[in-house]
Amino acid sequence: MDRRARLKELTLLFLKLGTIAFGGPAAHIAMMEDEVVKKRKWMERQHFLDLIGATNLIPGPNSTEMTMHIGHERAGFVGLLVAGASFILPAVLITAVFAWLYQQYGQLPQVEPFIYGIKPAVIAIIVAAVYSLGQKAVKNLQLLLLGLLTLAAALVGVNEIAALLGAGFAGLLLYAIKNQRVTLKSIAPTLLLQPLYADTLPISLVSIFFTFLKIGAILYGSGYVLFAFLDAELVAKGFMERRQLIDAIAVGQFTPGPVLSTATFVGWQLDGWQGAGAATAGIFLPSFFFVLVLNPIIPRLRKSKLFSAFLDAVNVASVAVIVAVVIEMGKSTLTDWRTIVIVVASLVVVFWLKKLNSAFIVIGGALLGYLLSLI
Repeated sequence: MDRRARLKELTLLFLKLGTIAFGGPAAHIAMMEDEVVKKRKWMERQHFLDLIGATNLIPGPNSTEMTMHIGHERAGFVGLLVAGASFILPAVLITAVFAWLYQQYGQLPQVEPFIYGIKPAVIAIIVAAVYSLGQKAVKNLQLLLLGLLTLAAALVGVNEIAALLGAGFAGLLLYAIKNQRVTLKSIAPTLLLQPLYADTLPISLVSIFFTFLKIGAILYGSGYVLFAFLDAELVAKGFMERRQLIDAIAVGQFTPGPVLSTATFVGWQLDGWQGAGAATAGIFLPSFFFVLVLNPIIPRLRKSKLFSAFLDAVNVASVAVIVAVVIEMGKSTLTDWRTIVIVVASLVVVFWLKKLNSAFIVIGGALLGYLLSLI
């Protein structure tokens, strides 16, 4: 099969998955495994598993980076671009429509009762994600303590990005103490990220782009960490309200494809369609870069105990900053008995029906919010 035919295959496959892939990265990757390994036999299952491991070693959204790896395997550099863009595009377009509708009608009385119910439902979804991520991230007592320290730092106002970076280097330090050996050469890859942590400029198209570029370049762990970063970069600095961030999370839950398409929604609220474009480009661009540049050295990185120590620390810190954001969201959202009823009901459903798509939780919260507003 020639390259053009392979590119067409990649385009059609990932446009389809980008349109129907609800349920988060794990669900997305399961769909890819079914299409790429079982049905199309483009690669062996073991190699597919190796690629999954590779996505966990670099920043960015795992499922989106998987599409890029598959595209690169199938049709080289152009395949990487085509597969990644095809998976991202449907989510971005759908999210952009919601962003415009929200900007036009989100505050109208007939819409507000539904949004009112969505907010506590989103909190329940994130709590469930924290529980699941925490089980995987907290591998030992040291990491638990590191996570608690990060949580405390986030709650007293330490910038979430700085907290994650600090946790990562604390993990390196603990590893060095335990093993009595660490060199500048061994930690150089993480030092390369240092310039990306500068404070954001006043909001403009350029600063929107670089804010999301910075986040995309250091986004380890779950896509939910994005919301912690946005809380620190935008809400805390007064560029948007926390209720807008919560609504943005909700849109990310009931639209298909990568949850990072939430950046499109946020960018639109900041500066219309141009802001949406700048935010979308910024958040996804690092993933294309990392997959292209780091893919050849991934096997070596996977064997590095030092890099693994850094990644373990960052992952547990990621869970901690999500917890901090949930606490802040709870303070501003759970203000009466109706919102408490909705969050409790949503938590019961989330933990009881674990395989239920999160989109249904959001829709259920919206409907319950509307019904309770009639009382």
